[in-house]
Amino acid sequence: MNSETQQQRLRVEVADWMSTHLRGEFACLQYRGGPGDEEAYPALRKKWERELASGGWTGLGWPKEQGGRAMSVAEQVVFHEEYARAGGPGRMGHIGEGLLGPTLIACGTEDQCKRFLPGILNGTQFWCQGYSEPGAGSDLANVRTRAVRDENGNWRVHGQKVWTSLAHDSDWIFVIARTDPESRGNRGLSFLLMPLDQPGIEIRPIKQLNGGAEFNEVFFDGALAAAEDLVGTPGDGWRIAMTLLGFERGMSTLGQQMQFIRELEWVVDAAHEAGVANDPPIRQRIARAWAGLRVMRYNALRMLAGAGADGSSGALSREALIYKYYWSNWHRELGQLAMDVLGLDANLIDSADAKRTRLQGVFLFSRADTIYAGTNEIQLNIMAERGLGMPREPRGTL
Repeated sequence: MNSETQQQRLRVEVADWMSTHLRGEFACLQYRGGPGDEEAYPALRKKWERELASGGWTGLGWPKEQGGRAMSVAEQVVFHEEYARAGGPGRMGHIGEGLLGPTLIACGTEDQCKRFLPGILNGTQFWCQGYSEPGAGSDLANVRTRAVRDENGNWRVHGQKVWTSLAHDSDWIFVIARTDPESRGNRGLSFLLMPLDQPGIEIRPIKQLNGGAEFNEVFFDGALAAAEDLVGTPGDGWRIAMTLLGFERGMSTLGQQMQFIRELEWVVDAAHEAGVANDPPIRQRIARAWAGLRVMRYNALRMLAGAGADGSSGALSREALIYKYYWSNWHRELGQLAMDVLGLDANLIDSADAKRTRLQGVFLFSRADTIYAGTNEIQLNIMAERGLGMPREPRGTL
């Protein structure tokens, strides 16, 4: 059987499984829980993670010896596309399965893999990411959260993280902290795994423009990271963090693009309903949005082609360096297009009008896209310095 036939059979298998399982109690999750809607049905979406696990749809690219299915990049692409096409909900387990799990496989100890990977795979353990801080968001090397080793070899963490997605619904957090007080920049950082349910950790929600609070501040006041939960060695945190960011720009980008396709379809439908679909400027902007989606898709496939057969290298290629800048600006423009299509109705709040509310949500949330996970300015510096080898922009000191 050739690979194209295998992929087509897998496509049918995924579509059939989704149509059979995304119903009944899970029917309300269809098309829910994506960016800007991550507060939707958190308990039920955690149960959905266990449903996926029981069907064998987690850890698709993980090695078989770590409980995964060792699927090729092409097969994983099929799954993500069919999952999104069926309206699969936003993944509560994404941070664990898509980011931390592959990082532990690449950089962690055998003990860490044995303790953490099974809970991630079976949908019973949920993770959040402790990277950004006030003053160290786009420029992660400015991290000031500190960790001091105690007499037992454990680490006591002090500091603050911010914009921590779904921390209030998570069990564990991985944290970048400065373990060498004399260090500067990306040196002297360490990568720690910490349970959230412990003394010395406080989680505070951040109210957003759209009324939600899926982001949080996380405060550490002497919270404990066990000695065995240091990934790598002290001072090795930057390398491990960059490995994780390589996975962040990997396979999940295709599912994100399927969400973008749905949103563009909503905009087109709204344009027809508003009678502006034949307006030349609107038609041109819709065409540009469609062309931008194709560019994103081909660049994502180019990124994945350089990541190995299973997409698991964690390396940041040049193609990966441009991805966040491109999609965030594209999405922000789509949000503005949605409002222009709605016209004056865009200013009206009416919870009974689900279509309008949905497009308003796209607009409001997309305003943050060019900020979180790295501002436009920082992304351009990264592309110039790491991708093109240009001189570094002058930095101040901490």
